[in-house]
Amino acid sequence: MFLRRLIALCVFALLASFGVAACTVEGPGTKSDCNVSGCTVTFTRGVHAKATVLGVDAELVAVNGNLITLKVAGQEVTIPAGQTQPAEGVNVTVQEITDEKVVVKFATGITTGN
Repeated sequence: MFLRRLIALCVFALLASFGVAACTVEGPGTKSDCNVSGCTVTFTRGVHAKATVLGVDAELVAVNGNLITLKVAGQEVTIPAGQTQPAEGVNVTVQEITDEKVVVKFATGITTGN
C-alpha cells in the first residue's frame, strides 16, 4: 500500500514539473478534481460513492450532521466539517456538507514553488 502511494506522489511531482495543472475524473457517485497538491472529491449522497485518489481508495460511509465517516484504504475515519485529519498517508479535509453532496480534499503535502 505504501508503494502505491509513493508511486502516486512521484507521478504528481513529475506531472508538475511538466506544467500539467489538473485533471478531472468522474465515477459512480463521485467527481475528482486533482492537481499536484492533491484531489478534491465530491461524493454524491444517497448512493454507494467511492473513488481512488492518490493511490488510496476512499468511500463515503455515513453523514451525521456536520460529521462524515469515510473509509480510507480500509480504515474508517470520522471528520467534522472544516477539519483535517491524517488517514493512510494523506491529509483529509471536509470542505462542504450539503443534502446532495459531501466535498472532501485529499492532500499530498506536495506544493508547487511559486
